[in-house]
Amino acid sequence: MRARHLRPHAAVLATTLLTASLVLAPIMVPPASADIVFDPSNYTQNVLTAARSLQQITNQITGLQNQAQMLINQARNLASLPFSSLQQIQQSVRRTQQLLDQAQNIAFDVQKVDQMFSQKYGTISLSASDRQLVADARSRWQNTVGGLQDAMRVQAGVVGNIDANRTQMTALVSQSQGATGALQATQAGNQILALQSQQLSDLLALLAANGRAGALTDAERAAAAEQGREQRRRFLTPGSAYQPGNARMFNTGN
Repeated sequence: MRARHLRPHAAVLATTLLTASLVLAPIMVPPASADIVFDPSNYTQNVLTAARSLQQITNQITGLQNQAQMLINQARNLASLPFSSLQQIQQSVRRTQQLLDQAQNIAFDVQKVDQMFSQKYGTISLSASDRQLVADARSRWQNTVGGLQDAMRVQAGVVGNIDANRTQMTALVSQSQGATGALQATQAGNQILALQSQQLSDLLALLAANGRAGALTDAERAAAAEQGREQRRRFLTPGSAYQPGNARMFNTGN
């Protein structure tokens, strides 16, 4: 009997002690940060992804800068030279051409040369009078003197172009050295070649004028020699031969 009464009391006491222990025991609440978990591998992967993205952006910026520089260089290469000496070169050529066009008596024309040589420097006519021979000789002399004067005028014109050519050459070389692109450098080089062509034209004009003067001198000398032979022949040719005939010495009447 006593044992039966002790069991219910023991159960009640155990229940009471358990309840008290639960009430008195502290409640452990996990902190809020305990939910975040740090993953080193994931963090590394994110850093690498961000670095690659930044590198791509940097490469794109560099590519845009290169394209912009390329466009700037193309614009420089296509920029036209802000200087032209063509007008001065053409003026020099015209001055020399005018001097050649003003050639006296016998111009630089094939038909006129043929006509003049046929008239003045051809074979001396045996039937021409002495006065005509002298007039032709004087005309040839005037042609020769005129040719020498023309040559000297062309020489003076070519020498006068030297100073203008020097100024243009200095300006063109300066423009070529200061060119900002390929087109400007090419255009400056082309103008220098044009200036050299003008100088060659002056040289050819000078050679032509000098050659013309020399040809006129030689032609006059050859014609003078032919005329001299004709005049010598006329001088040495005896007069009309004596023709015998009847002469009446006294008036005998009928």
